[in-house]
Amino acid sequence: MKIFKKNSLKISDNKRTRAAELTLRESIYPLCLVTILFFLWGFSYGLLDTLNKHFQETLNITRSRSSGLQAAYFGAYPLASLGHANWILRHYGYKPVFIWGLCLYGIGSLVAWPCILHRSFGGFCAAIFIIGNGLGSLETAANPYLTVCGPPRYAEIRINVAQAFNGVGTVVAPVLGSYVFFKNTGEDLQSLKNVQWVYLAIACFVFLLAVVFYFSPIPEITDADMAFQAEETHAGTDVKPFRKQYRLFHAAFAQFCYTGAQVAIAGAFINYVTETRENTDSALGARFLAGAQGAFALGRFAGSAIMKFVRPRYVFLCYMTLCIVFIAPSITQRGNTGMSMLYITLFFESIIFPTIVALGMRGLGKYSKKGSGYIVGGVSGGAVVPPLLFAASDAQNSTAKAMSVPLAFFVAAWTYALCVNFVPAYRDVADKFTTTKIGVENAQANDEESQVRDGVMGEEIGKVESPMQTEHVDPEKKM
Repeated sequence: MKIFKKNSLKISDNKRTRAAELTLRESIYPLCLVTILFFLWGFSYGLLDTLNKHFQETLNITRSRSSGLQAAYFGAYPLASLGHANWILRHYGYKPVFIWGLCLYGIGSLVAWPCILHRSFGGFCAAIFIIGNGLGSLETAANPYLTVCGPPRYAEIRINVAQAFNGVGTVVAPVLGSYVFFKNTGEDLQSLKNVQWVYLAIACFVFLLAVVFYFSPIPEITDADMAFQAEETHAGTDVKPFRKQYRLFHAAFAQFCYTGAQVAIAGAFINYVTETRENTDSALGARFLAGAQGAFALGRFAGSAIMKFVRPRYVFLCYMTLCIVFIAPSITQRGNTGMSMLYITLFFESIIFPTIVALGMRGLGKYSKKGSGYIVGGVSGGAVVPPLLFAASDAQNSTAKAMSVPLAFFVAAWTYALCVNFVPAYRDVADKFTTTKIGVENAQANDEESQVRDGVMGEEIGKVESPMQTEHVDPEKKM
C-alpha cells in the first residue's frame, strides 16, 4: 500500500511547493504529459464537427437539431469549470482533476456505444454531455496549469504550443471521419457501427492514461505559490475581493463570445462547403474541414513563434482583428473564394482561446484556481452560438448568410483585445509578467525560505520531485 500513500491526491493550498518557480528544464515532463490532454479534446472536438453532418444524413435530422451535439458538449463546460471540477481543483489540486476528467471522458465514450447502435440521437447527446463534463474538467485544470507551471514570462508561448497539439487532434478527427464515418458502406447501420468502434477505442485509451497520471510525479501548484508569484512580479490584483476582479470577468465574457463563434464556424463548415461549392459531398467536405483545421494548428505554431519576439497582447489583437476581417467576406462569397476566407479565419482563430486564458489569469494570485473556472466556463459559448447559426441557416436556407452570427460574436470578443492593449489597468498587469525573472534566473536567491530549503535539498533541487517539497507560508484559511 506504500505506493498509494506515496501518490497522495491531496495537498494544502496554504503551502508553498515552489512549483510556480520551476525552470524550463524542470517543467518539461509535467508539461509534456498535460499536453497529451490537449490532443485528446482536440480530437473529440474534431469528431463532433464531423458527426454533426454525419447525423444529418444517417438520422435525417435538420441542421438546427444536429446542433444539439454542440449544445450538449459545450453546455457541460460551466457545470464542470464552475462546479464539480473547480471544487476538486480548489480542495485537492490539479492531478485529481486530470484523473477525474479522464474517467468521465471514458464513461461517456462507453455510454455512446449502445446509443449509436440503437440510432438514438438523444441518447448520444447524453453521452456527449458526459464527455463534455470530462473534457470541461480537463480544461479547467490543464489550461491554468500550463500558464503557471514554468517561467511566467513564457506562459502564453507554453499554452499556445500545447494548444497547437489540440489543433493536430482537430485535423486527425475529420480525416478519420471522411474515411470511416462517410465511407460508402451501403447501409447507415454499418456506418454508425464504425463510429461505435472509435468511441470504444477512445474509452480504453483515456482509462489507461488516467492510470499513468496517477503514478506520475506531477508538481502541484497551490494558491500560496500563485500569491507569491503575483507578489514577486508586483502585478498582483488579489488584494481586491474576488467580485472586483473585473479583468477576469471581461476575459470570461470574451472567451464566451469567441469560443461560440469558433465552434459555430467549425460545426457549419461542412454544410458551408457542400452548399456553396459545386461537386462537393460530405466526405470531401470533411477533408476540406481537416485542411481548415490544419491551418488552425499551423496558426498556433506560428503564433507561438511570433510571441517569442513580440508581446503576446500585440499578437492577440492582430489575430482577433484579422478574424473579423476575413469572416465577413465569407457571408457574400461562394465557392473556393468563400471557403478560402474560412481557411484564413481558422488560421487567425488559432491563438485566441489560449491567449485569453493566459492574459485573463495574470495577477489573480490566490484566486487563480477559482478564476480559471470562470474563464474556462466561457467555453459554454459553444453551446449558444452554433444553435443560433444553424437556426439562421434554416431560416435563410443558407449557411453562408448565417456566418453573420459568428461575425457579431467576434466583434464582442474584440473588446477584450482592445482593453488589454490600450487600458492601463489591463495592459500593465500583462506587461509585468512578461518581464519577470521567476524561473529564468535564480529568483529565489533573496528568499530566506529558499536559502533554508536549498541548504537541505542540495543537488536534488534539479529533480522533478523537488517542487513537491512543501512548507507553510500562509496561515490564513483558504478562500
